[in-house]
Amino acid sequence: MKPVILAEKPSQAKAYADAFTSRKHDGYMEINPCPTFPEGAFLTWGVGHLVELKEPHTYNPSWKRWSLGSLPILPERYEFQVAQGKYKQFQVVKKLIRGTNTVINACDVDREGSNIFYSIYYMTGARNQLIQRLWINSLEADEVRKGFENLRDNKKDLQLYEEAKARQISDWLVGMNGSRLYTLLLKAKGMEEVFPIGRVQSPTVYLIYQRQREIETFVSEPFFEAEAIFTAEHGTYKGKAKLKEPKRELIAEALNSRNITKRTPGVISELTNTDKRTPPPQLHSLSTLQATANRRWKASPATVLKTMQTLYEKKLVSYPRTDTRHITPSEFNYLVEAVEDYQKLIEHPFEVASRTPKKRYVDSSKVQEHYAIIPTKKLPTPAALTKLSPLERNLYEEVIRTTLSMFHRDYLYTETKVITDVNGLPFFTTGKTERDKGWKELFAAPTKAKDAEEPTLPPLVKEETVQSEIGIKEGATQPPKPYTEGQLIAMMKTCGKLVEDQSETDILKEIEGLGTEATRSSIIETIKKHGYIAVNKNIVSITDKGRVLCQTIEGSLLASPSMTAKWETYLKKIGNGEGTGQHFLGSVTKFIQKLIEDVPVQLEKQTIDIVLPPRPSSGRSSYTRTEVAPCPKCGKGMIIEHQKFFGCSNYKNGCKQTFPGLFLKKKLTVPQVKLLCTKGKTNVIKGFTSADGNKFDASLELKEGKLNLVFT
Repeated sequence: MKPVILAEKPSQAKAYADAFTSRKHDGYMEINPCPTFPEGAFLTWGVGHLVELKEPHTYNPSWKRWSLGSLPILPERYEFQVAQGKYKQFQVVKKLIRGTNTVINACDVDREGSNIFYSIYYMTGARNQLIQRLWINSLEADEVRKGFENLRDNKKDLQLYEEAKARQISDWLVGMNGSRLYTLLLKAKGMEEVFPIGRVQSPTVYLIYQRQREIETFVSEPFFEAEAIFTAEHGTYKGKAKLKEPKRELIAEALNSRNITKRTPGVISELTNTDKRTPPPQLHSLSTLQATANRRWKASPATVLKTMQTLYEKKLVSYPRTDTRHITPSEFNYLVEAVEDYQKLIEHPFEVASRTPKKRYVDSSKVQEHYAIIPTKKLPTPAALTKLSPLERNLYEEVIRTTLSMFHRDYLYTETKVITDVNGLPFFTTGKTERDKGWKELFAAPTKAKDAEEPTLPPLVKEETVQSEIGIKEGATQPPKPYTEGQLIAMMKTCGKLVEDQSETDILKEIEGLGTEATRSSIIETIKKHGYIAVNKNIVSITDKGRVLCQTIEGSLLASPSMTAKWETYLKKIGNGEGTGQHFLGSVTKFIQKLIEDVPVQLEKQTIDIVLPPRPSSGRSSYTRTEVAPCPKCGKGMIIEHQKFFGCSNYKNGCKQTFPGLFLKKKLTVPQVKLLCTKGKTNVIKGFTSADGNKFDASLELKEGKLNLVFT
C-alpha cells in the first residue's frame, strides 16, 4: 500500500516532488516507484491550517452575543472544524489518508507543523495508521531524499503537538474571554471600539507603552563638561576630564582652582597600547537576521520572515524559523568544502584562515530542532541571482557573508588609552588603530555604530608636551529612544530584564522572552492590525487605542511578561513529555475565572484619560446590537437587530420570536420591523421577488408570530 505524505502547503509539496519523478493530480501528486518508495507514494498538502477551533456559538448559542452575562466561555471539550474555503482540499487529504496504512508528516519541522499535521489527521477520522516524521532543514533534492530514507518516529512530534494544541486553546480562551470582557467594560465607559486581548500581544503592547511613557515623562537636565583639543607633534586629538556639573560656573571654578586657562599646555602622562581582537559574529538565528535587516534596510520582521521563507522554498537557505546560532559538524563539512564557491557568489575572495570547526559556531549540543540559518549546497547561477528581488538578494548575501565570516580572520586592532595632564587635571582619551580588518571586510558598513565613532589617534609619545585648547562643553541628558520594528524583536526576546521577580526573570531568559522565534513577527503585525501601535519610518509608537488598553490592564497579569513566563515554562514541559495539556488548561481556566471576577472591580479604580474618536458609521461590529422594540410575543424582552435576523433578547427564557433579515430577497429595515412589533403591519414595501423571479410590492403583517403578505 502506498504511503501518504502530507506537506503543509503546495509550495512545500512541490519541493518534495522535485526530488522524485511524479505525476500531478487534482489536490495531490503521485510519486513513481523508486528506491526510496518502492511502491510509489501519494503526496498531498494542507493550505496552512485546514482545520481550526470552532467558534464559541457552536458550543452554546448564548456565546454568539457579546455580553458580560455569557462569560466565561469555557467549553467542556474543544472541537475543531474544517476552515472556511478549504473543504475541497480537506476532502482530498481525508480520502488519501483513510486509504493508506502509513502516513508521513512532512509539514514544517516545528511545533506549528506538528499542530497542523495532527489537527488535520484527527479530523479525517483516520486511526491506527503508522505515522512517521520527515525531519529536514533544507529543501534541496538530496536532503529531501535523505530525509525520506531516514524517517523518524512520531513520539517527539506528538509531544510537540500536545504543546502546540495547549498553547492554541489557551490563546483562544484568553482571546475570547479577555477581548469580550474588556471591550464590554470599556464600551460602558463610552469606548466604541473592540479591544482584542492576547496572552502575548497584551504584555507586548504594554512594554511599548512603558517605553513611550518613559520618553514623554523624561525631564532633560543640562550638564557641563571640560573638554580639550590637544595638538601633538604628529596631529591633534580630543580629551575629556572627569568633571561633570549641572552649572557652567562649577566647571569654571574647578579649572580656575588649578590655574587652567584656555591655552594651558598639557603633558602626556600615560600612554597605553593594548592589542585586541574581535572574532567573527555568530551565525544568524531568525531574530538576529530580522534585527539586522531592519537596521540596514528598514524591512519589517514579518517581511523578513516571508522573504526568508521564499528563499527556503527556492532551496537557497536552510530552515529560517530557528532560534539556534550553531550548526553540527555535518553542515560545517559541506560549508567548508564550498567556501570558495560562496566567495565567488559575493565576488569577494579571501584566504581561508581556518578549516577547523570552532565551538563558537559548531556545537551539536546547542542544536535541537534546527540549526542556524546558512546557505544550502545549491549554488544559484548569475541569472538566478539577478531574478531575486532586492530584499531577497540582500538577505541571501547577508546569510552568505555571515557564514563566510566563520572562515575568516579575527578583526585586529590596537586600543590606545591616553591621559593628558593639564596642571594636575587628567584628560582621558581612547582611540583605536586598525591592524587587520579581517572578517569585517566582508561587510560594507560598520557592524556597530560605535566602531565608526572611535577615533584613530596620531602617533603620540609619553611625556610629550602638547598644546591645548580647553573649553566647557554644554550637553543635556537624553530620553530613551523609541523602538524600531527590529528592536521590538529584541525587546520581546530579552524583556526578562524588565521583570522584578528574579525567578520570573530566569524563566523569561530560559524561554527567551515573549513569543517564539517563529511567532514574534506575526504578533507585531497583529498588534499593528488591531490599531494598538503605529509604525512611521520604522519608528514604533503607541496609539490612543493602545494607551486605553494599557491604562486598562495596568497592574494586571495581562500587562506583565510574568504570566507568559509561567505559562511558557509549563508548555515547554508538555513538549518534553513532562506535563499534560489537561493540567495546563485547568490552570488557564482558573485564570480566566479570576480575570472575570477581578477586572470589573479593577476597572472601576482605573483612570483612563484618553478619549477615542467615534467609530465610522458604516459597518456594525460583532458586539453592537440595536434595540428595535418590545417583543410582541412575550412582552418581556426586546427585539434586537442581529447581523442576519431580528430576535428577542428573552430567548434564554424560551421566547422564540424572530424576524428574518431577508424576506423574499428583500432586506427588512429596523423601522419596518418596529412597525410589525408595535402596529402588527408595515407600510407597502417595494421589491419583493417571487419564486419565479418576478418583482412585486406588498405589505407585511404579523399574525401568531409569523409574517404574511398583504396585497392592496
